[in-house]
Amino acid sequence: MFKKLFKGIFTIFGALLGYEAFYLFRTFTEKQAGENAEYIQMTGVEEISMGLLFAIIFGFIFYCIAPSLGRQGNKMADNIGNELKGVSGSDLAAGTIGLIAGLVLAFLLTKIYQDVVSKAIYLTLTIAIYIILGFLGAVIGTKKGSEIITQSIAKMQPGRQDLQEENPYAYNEKDRKRSRVPKILDTSVIIDGRILEIMKTGFLEGPIVIPEFVLVELRHIADSSDGLKRTRGRRGLDILNKIQEEYGIEIYNTDSEKAIKEIPEVDVKLLKLAQIIKGKVVTNDFNLNKVAAIKEVPVLNINELANAMKPMVIPGETMTVTLIKQGKDQNQAVAYLDDGTMIVVENGRKKIGQTVEIMVTSVLQTAAGRMIFGKTMH
Repeated sequence: MFKKLFKGIFTIFGALLGYEAFYLFRTFTEKQAGENAEYIQMTGVEEISMGLLFAIIFGFIFYCIAPSLGRQGNKMADNIGNELKGVSGSDLAAGTIGLIAGLVLAFLLTKIYQDVVSKAIYLTLTIAIYIILGFLGAVIGTKKGSEIITQSIAKMQPGRQDLQEENPYAYNEKDRKRSRVPKILDTSVIIDGRILEIMKTGFLEGPIVIPEFVLVELRHIADSSDGLKRTRGRRGLDILNKIQEEYGIEIYNTDSEKAIKEIPEVDVKLLKLAQIIKGKVVTNDFNLNKVAAIKEVPVLNINELANAMKPMVIPGETMTVTLIKQGKDQNQAVAYLDDGTMIVVENGRKKIGQTVEIMVTSVLQTAAGRMIFGKTMH
């Protein structure tokens, strides 16, 4: 319905433009003819007929190009919508005010030379001035509008102004906006589980965003036929439920994002979403970290955070694990913690499938993850 209405309005606009084109053509022809203009004068019927002919031709042309123009308009609207998602309402309002102020200033400026220069030069200068001042007004309004409004409010409230002057390091509006940067959790960091402990400490600020495609991937892992994968998937869902109950999370539906929907890989979708909503990806995936650095997407890697802190286990401690499979060496066995951390146990090959007590001999922590080495107690 909307497409038909748009096509009809666009066709009428083309017809009106065609009639105006005929009027300009007739005026131009009469001026060129000069004294001989009387020989090209049209009767009323001829004038109406030619006007209708121009209107029909232009209307038909606009009717034909309306669908293509409509598709381009939809794409442009989608692109503008994606760009505006990272812009706050105050910045958008300030940019609009700046644009209007720039256009008003351009209008006043063009009045100065309106009667001095020729019409051709006046039209060219006017278009240039409107574009330049309108653009500058929008940019300055977006960049400095919020700051100007904040300073104006502070000046109207002397008490608050004095407080800010006394404490230049006070938490201000700019800092508050920075803390609202969305944090996008990927599948690996949810399954890991340490993200919940980090959130409890209060070090992770801003809204927590879970893309819908990450939920889908978690569900597929939880439904896997592989027992280990199924356990990790269900653990991830449990962690997600705890985060939702204690802190609340935003489920981001990407069905309307064509740029994301067309991407098959989950990791690439995450990075694209971070670019769209101006957020940061929280992960413990070393490869995703490297790809994000190439694409200049900010990443919070919890393995890097853990690498800068004391490990959860230290050499000499004892722990109980279940040996699952053989290691690289003949006498080694491998176990896993609930978060997926690999434990390499010396002299454990003969006890694969058993739950044993081991003593930790060393802990290897890198940006790619953590490995624990130990040996059986008996």
